[in-house]
Amino acid sequence: MKVLIVDDSRVIRNMIGRIMKTFGYETHEAGNGVEGLQQLAEIGVMDLILVDWNMPEMNGLEFIKAVRADSTHANTPMIMVTTESEMDRMALAFMAGVNEYIMKPFTEENIGSKMEILGIGTAV
Repeated sequence: MKVLIVDDSRVIRNMIGRIMKTFGYETHEAGNGVEGLQQLAEIGVMDLILVDWNMPEMNGLEFIKAVRADSTHANTPMIMVTTESEMDRMALAFMAGVNEYIMKPFTEENIGSKMEILGIGTAV
């Protein structure tokens, strides 16, 4: 099981990565949307993508739209993990194609429960 973590913060990528590894996932990381698309092109289909909103070069919303436009990844579950808490921002993310939304700060339980909602569960 593979997960892609797209966030410009190395600290956040490491935190999510540790959580995903406890769930038994192989993790891949990208510092922005452009790098995330490169990872998808190189590695292929992921079982889950976690993405931040605010990043340089290509933000999370742009990344989500690009992923959804690609038939290879159109159905990949995506969770936005962000500090954006306004309802209109959340609505924009869901309209772009994100499946679930988590606000920072987050816990292992937050991520695990969203994965359960998506029917992904954990590999452990």
